Amino acid sequence: MKFLQGLFAVLFITTSVNLPAQVSQDQRMKGFIDALMKKMTLDEKIGQLNLPGAGDITTGQAGSSDIGKKIREGKVGGLFNIKSVSKIRDVQKVAVENSRLKIPLIFGMDVIHGYQTIFPIPLALSCSWDMQLIERSARIAATESSADGICWTFSPMVDIARDPRWGRIAEGGGEDPFLGYQIAKAMVKGYQGSDLTKNNTIMACVKHYALYGAAEAGRDYNTTDMSRVRMYNEYLLPYKGAVDAGTGSVMSSFNEVDGIPATENKFLMTDVLRKQWGFKGFVVTDYTAINEMIDHGMGDLQTVSALALNAGIQMDMVGEGFLTTLKKSLAEGKVTQKQIDEACRLILEAKYKLGLFDDPYRYCDEKRATSEIYTDANRKAAREIAADCFVLLKNNPSPGGSGAGLLPLKKSGTIALIGPLADAKENMPGTWSVAADFSKAISLLQGLKEKVGGISKVLYAKGSFLDDDSLFEQRAGMFGKSFHRDGKTKDQLLQEAMNIASQSDVVIAALGESAEMSGESSSRSNIEIPQAQKDLLAALIKTGKPVVLVLFTGRPLAIKWENENVPAILNVWFGGSEAGYAISDVLFGDVSPSGKLTTTWPQNVGQVPLYYNHKNTGRPLPEGRWFQKFRSNYLDVSNDPVYPFGYGLSYTNFTYGDLKLSNTSLKGNQTLTANITVTNSGNRDGKEVVQLYIRDVVGSITRPVKELKGFQKIFLKAGESKTATFNITTNDLKFYNSDLKYDWESGDFVIMAGGNSRDVKSEKVNWVK
Repeated sequence: MKFLQGLFAVLFITTSVNLPAQVSQDQRMKGFIDALMKKMTLDEKIGQLNLPGAGDITTGQAGSSDIGKKIREGKVGGLFNIKSVSKIRDVQKVAVENSRLKIPLIFGMDVIHGYQTIFPIPLALSCSWDMQLIERSARIAATESSADGICWTFSPMVDIARDPRWGRIAEGGGEDPFLGYQIAKAMVKGYQGSDLTKNNTIMACVKHYALYGAAEAGRDYNTTDMSRVRMYNEYLLPYKGAVDAGTGSVMSSFNEVDGIPATENKFLMTDVLRKQWGFKGFVVTDYTAINEMIDHGMGDLQTVSALALNAGIQMDMVGEGFLTTLKKSLAEGKVTQKQIDEACRLILEAKYKLGLFDDPYRYCDEKRATSEIYTDANRKAAREIAADCFVLLKNNPSPGGSGAGLLPLKKSGTIALIGPLADAKENMPGTWSVAADFSKAISLLQGLKEKVGGISKVLYAKGSFLDDDSLFEQRAGMFGKSFHRDGKTKDQLLQEAMNIASQSDVVIAALGESAEMSGESSSRSNIEIPQAQKDLLAALIKTGKPVVLVLFTGRPLAIKWENENVPAILNVWFGGSEAGYAISDVLFGDVSPSGKLTTTWPQNVGQVPLYYNHKNTGRPLPEGRWFQKFRSNYLDVSNDPVYPFGYGLSYTNFTYGDLKLSNTSLKGNQTLTANITVTNSGNRDGKEVVQLYIRDVVGSITRPVKELKGFQKIFLKAGESKTATFNITTNDLKFYNSDLKYDWESGDFVIMAGGNSRDVKSEKVNWVK
């Protein structure tokens, strides 16, 4: 180590200008990189723009691998999806000891919702409405991944998604831009901390820029097309949140925008990202996104590579279009030396900010690898965080019962745990959990037995296949998440379930999606629970036993029938490493559920896209009405969702008082104070998310019926009251008008507050300039 640090001092530091102490860090970085780039050949500069996959590198053999040869030749800027200190140290050694200029590599990985300690999927995390909790999850993920050699994550994904058919809705923060902005900032802060040179921080990469979540028909990689007004008002804000938080990198998306693939879209990559938002980091493509522009119909590899560089892309993931064509494009005048130099500089700056020039092995500490990953403390945090993300969708008394809801369950009697997700530990981490050891994940069956095994009797039956179609089940069980069919028939599985249900006092039905039914390339045209499981659930309901549906999913599902027929429904998403423990904590009341939905749940797929902050139209349906001819509604279903945005129940009850405003007539830059008193009117302590919405009644362009503008998660003891206070300024009234000017307009505004987007108290104010 000392030898290598000395080597860097000789090669680089002594070449820097002797800068006075008061010169800023940025100036020192510029002087350092200026000196380095003067030594670099054109090929070495282009090499910094190349990000290949690591392939199958064996410890101790990195230097003799194909990728090792390219590293020695200066043709690689970094590697992605390589893990373990030993492998990363070996590869880094090739770069800093065997390449001409000894420039260190940057190592990236998909650390999406945890590293080896896995937290709930991002959509679930968003339902906590707790930015400190979300930041904490990212901080732990950064600590673990950096302890294993990683210094760069391809996260957070902040794409606004309103179409639950799209599988990658699981990886984002839901449908609202205001909430998405806050989540993006929290995630970036968690990953990057306050100092990127610390060896327990990693560089964030916000994705997928831009508008990837608005794919037509909810089909992954499909076309995106929308007006600039919608783009600015409804979709871009979360990306800006990450930039405002200082994200070191941005990833371009696969889709087209305005008929131009995002990866060659100069409006997005330069005009918005750099000129309007002031982004200073680098942009990396998604996996082979440059090459895929050939299929988009934009030209051959040389052409599309030049288009990407011209647009403002700095790093090419996997495709090697930059590596193999930019030199020729430069000679032909299709790109400029300045563009190549600027791209190279931004990559080198990222490495400088990570401290890799000071110590290329700062992330290769074997002691950290053995003491900071998957620790008891991290697992405890994952369990606590997961429990705060679950959403109680329904909690009625058992059939024939009265009074309190079926949940929480008593730790007594006989419990029948039934369903294909009940003993499916491999699925608990959810999609995009690439570093997880699935064998260590806690299934619901294990969690229940450890929670009440000495008190209650827990019986288990699979009950049904995930889906009757075995080929579909294979597709839904990829990446080591198989459901292990054992030759039993559907009728045999059902009979086993009926047998144990008959012996039980209560039935817990563990049903829904598998982990890989959502995520990348996991779009669905049917967003209901698979029919095999619906048949099982219907049979369980017919037994007359109290049934609790524990719902596993990576997207909003259409569960109208289930909501009408099952007394209690707890949505647990995919809760991560400790899912089984966390679910048990909530089922038995050790933790009261406090999650609130960040997406709207439709009655059926025909309502999609369905979202709370929609426009009114010129023929709106009167509130609470259906059906009216020549109004904007359906013949066969109401406009209402099953569950609205912001919805979620608790084991206690919260009562909202009247909304009180400090003024109803305001002028200029006054501040409006809105107060609403919330009372825990139940007999258990609990947390409530108080939500603030505003409607701009008249505008120069049509405005949504309501927009989230604030929220507070408060804890209330049984019987306690607290007043939530929101200070509203004209910044909360601003929007992008038809000229894309960000401003507010005089007029009437409706101020709303409540426990979800549907059930609110409201008052009107007039506010003029």
